[in-house]
Amino acid sequence: MSDDALTPDGDAAVVQTDHVVGQDNIQTQIGPFGLDIHNPVFMISGLAICAFVFYALALPEQAATFFGWLRPAVTSTFDWFFLLAGNIFVLVCLGLLISPLGKVRIGGTEAKPEFSYPGWFAMLFAAGMGIGLMFFGVSEPITHFSESVASGAGSADSSAPLAGAAGNPEEARRLGMAATIFHWGLHPWAIYAVVALSLALFAYNKGLPLSMRSIFHPIFGERVWGWTGHIIDTVAVFATLFGLACSLGFGAEQANAGLEHVFGLPVSDVSKVVLISAITGVALLSVVAGVEAGVKRLSEINMVFAFLLLLFVILLGPTLMILSGFVENLMAYGEYLPALSMPFAREDASFSQGWTSFYWAWWISWSPFVGMFIARVSRGRTVREFIFCVLLVPSLVSVLWMTAFGGTAISFVTAGVTEIADADLELKLFTMLEQMPLAAISSFIGIVLVIVFFVTSSDSGSLVIDTITAGGKVDAPAPQRVFWCVFEGLVAIALLLGGGLEALQAAAVSTGLPFAVVLLAACYALVKGLIQEPKAK
Repeated sequence: MSDDALTPDGDAAVVQTDHVVGQDNIQTQIGPFGLDIHNPVFMISGLAICAFVFYALALPEQAATFFGWLRPAVTSTFDWFFLLAGNIFVLVCLGLLISPLGKVRIGGTEAKPEFSYPGWFAMLFAAGMGIGLMFFGVSEPITHFSESVASGAGSADSSAPLAGAAGNPEEARRLGMAATIFHWGLHPWAIYAVVALSLALFAYNKGLPLSMRSIFHPIFGERVWGWTGHIIDTVAVFATLFGLACSLGFGAEQANAGLEHVFGLPVSDVSKVVLISAITGVALLSVVAGVEAGVKRLSEINMVFAFLLLLFVILLGPTLMILSGFVENLMAYGEYLPALSMPFAREDASFSQGWTSFYWAWWISWSPFVGMFIARVSRGRTVREFIFCVLLVPSLVSVLWMTAFGGTAISFVTAGVTEIADADLELKLFTMLEQMPLAAISSFIGIVLVIVFFVTSSDSGSLVIDTITAGGKVDAPAPQRVFWCVFEGLVAIALLLGGGLEALQAAAVSTGLPFAVVLLAACYALVKGLIQEPKAK
């Protein structure tokens, strides 16, 4: 690895040797095709991913059987662990928010924020959710509502959250929205906050490389520059890559469904492979262009389209219901939160295993990607300011999004538009938009949003994985970023052909499980590192 690291004022400086004894273990080396290889993380990760892609494409039926078994096996066995871990992340963040450690400033006591609040909030939200909001914004609230009003939790084959709403549409609506917000509110953002704050602290305050291994220096000392650190970074690469592949798969499914719904493009494996390949090609151009010219520009386009679509639904949908529902849904979330987050003795095992466990594993596998991005844009904030904004503001935007899209869809269903509830998950958004004015335009914007979210996830993820495998360098050669961008697309294709969405979700769950253990240890390292820092006045 290069001796360069980011200092609090953003310049490259030599890392202090008392932090990096044994640094020779992670020296980068220029390999074939100009790759700046982080030995051995790059080689282990790259070869393992190549082997996985070959297996899934060469033996698709065997892969489909394996992934079909893997996800339910993991979630049914470890649902309690995912729920417990998620609660711990929230409690750690809330503890830092109210403790004296909240006065620590990222980058040192004299550091100043680089971005205004509006710009910072926009980047936080764009980084954390993306394709998921498009795919689940309508489908999840409608699914929970339908399951709850039909039979409630505990019934055979029911995945309804909790019980007590059967036959009661109003209570089923409250419960369905509360369960949806539970999956998109404080818990996922607490996971991101733990990773982002840890990376920012050890990179900008301690002068260590911007890599997952640096977080564990308070626990393992100089061993983080050896095989202990190699294992941590390799697990982070696997988690990030499979978490991204899951998102790309959701995006391909929804984009293909939308194109079929609007333009008649057939839904097939061939169409999805072509979509993933084409969008990966666009992501490659963005990756080569760099952060400023590529990722930033696409993210800005993304936010404009997302805001326009949200505004469209609020103004042309049931506006008063959406605005009043925002407050009502927040109250329902607070009411049901203790029961929904309970890790043991649940009456709704199908819900916690089929929905919550998957989500928590997915967020955890995304966390190196989102955490590194948030860390890079949050220098100059105090810990208290960081936790408050990273937890609260994006969570409130998620509540507004789910209230607008999910609440509108539920209002249509209760009015008798049953085709929304009957549609496949990837089609529910477009089926709802079809009930509103200017359906062709709004559906087209929805397709564009899915595709652009797809591209920004791919190119941003490539940059993050490249940074991890290059030992924390943020300016590794372009061929290396191209390598990871290509293989993200190949992994998504391999998983789709080797089991569809079930395989994509199984991959995210299986990599999220070991990385959850890593993040629990990171909580301890974060607190220990903050205790050693001077407090801002």
